[in-house]
Parts: sequence; C-alpha cells; structure tokens
Amino acid sequence: MSTASRPRPAEPVSTRRVETELVEPWPRGISRRPTMRISDALAALRVEFPTMTPSRLRFLEDQGLVHPVRTPSGYRQYSPADVERLRYVLRQQRDHYRPLRVIAEQLAALDAGEATEPVPRARLATRDGVAATRQRWSVTTLATDAGVPAAFVADLVDAGVLRPGPRGIFEAGDLEVVHAAARLAQHGIDPRHLRAFRAAADRQLDLVEQVVAPLKVAAGQARAGTLAAELGELCAQMHTALLRSAISQLA
Repeated sequence: MSTASRPRPAEPVSTRRVETELVEPWPRGISRRPTMRISDALAALRVEFPTMTPSRLRFLEDQGLVHPVRTPSGYRQYSPADVERLRYVLRQQRDHYRPLRVIAEQLAALDAGEATEPVPRARLATRDGVAATRQRWSVTTLATDAGVPAAFVADLVDAGVLRPGPRGIFEAGDLEVVHAAARLAQHGIDPRHLRAFRAAADRQLDLVEQVVAPLKVAAGQARAGTLAAELGELCAQMHTALLRSAISQLA
C-alpha cells in the first residue's frame, strides 16, 4: 500500500478542533443593520413610550444597555434589534421598576443564551403614556405573587413601607419592595426596621422634585418625567455606592 493511500491515524480526542457555536446577542432573528436615525428609533418607541426623548436614549447608551453605530460624522445609527432591546429595557423599568443594573444582568444572560425571552412587541399606550395592561394587586394577590403571607404585606403597610393607592391597590414597584423585604426578613430584619428606607426614599424624592418642578413649566411634563427617571437612577446609584463603601469598611 502506498503512502498516499495509507489511512491516516485517528486524531487524538485531546487535539481535535472543537468548533464552538457563537450565540447571537438578544434579540435573535432581528436585523442588526444600523439603518435608523435617532428620530426613527424614537418614533418606533413612542408608540408605547410617548415621553421617550433623545436624552433618555443617550442615557441608556451611557449605561451600556444599547450600542448604536456612530457614523464618521458622529451621528448615531440604530438597528431594529437595538430598538427591540431598548423596548425591553423600558418595559422592565415601567412594569417591574427594576434598576438598570439588574436589567443589564438580565440582558447579559439573554445574550449568553442562559435565559430566554420572546421578542417584545409594541403595545399602544393610553393618552398619559401608561400601558393599558399595567398590572395591579390587592394585599392578597400581592402576597400570593410575592410568595409571602398576607400578614407580611399588611405589616409593611402598617410600617409605612408600602403605600397602597386608592381602594388599597398596589402596583408593579410594590412587588419588588415586598421581595426585598422578604429577603431581609430572613435575616431578622422586620418591616418596622424598614421605616428608615422609606424615609430616605422620600427625602430623595423631595430632592428630585425640587430639580424637576421648574422644568415642568419651562419644557413640559414629558421632559420633566424623563429627567425625573434619570435622577431617580442616579440617586439609587449614589445610595448603593455609599452603602457598599461603608460595608467594605466592616470587612
């Protein structure tokens, strides 16, 4: 048998080339061609988020949640996938009151294929910009969805940590408060101990209102709402940074 026709020995498993499958960033199956100007992206998002502004888009970009392409002249160009990613971020903020840090972690898991999420579809908003499908809870349903006894939710209300709206109705942000309070309770921190958190949040809200109030007259409710959201995120970041710095000294 000639050398040319002699069968090649099997390649050892340890030296075989293994081709790894690249995971397409979320959302998958959506065009990533940057064909949309910032005005086009805003028009697509304002169907559901009528108060969306260029400054809000730039803020989300600064937080690393979306990465539009820059033209040689410096203009931003968005793809349809960028718009869907932005819609996901905005819904998580509006419907679940999740901080951007948590949303970034969720997107990272989606990008890596460690979590799944259907591609979001635009929903029409009411005249005031609030989605018609916004979820609300009673004490009983809030406790059920949070996985805690109804008495625990009642204790949070009695302590002033939760403030139900008219007719005792709770909204999306209250569910996150109950989840956090339940985790703290596992370490012996009861609802009555959380009054300081409520007081601190109220003081931060007063500070935001002082900044935003003049803007309501000068630039309108929409821009004031956008600024309030941005300031709220920055206040949360400041609180977290200060707390982390103080805790690091304990170690």
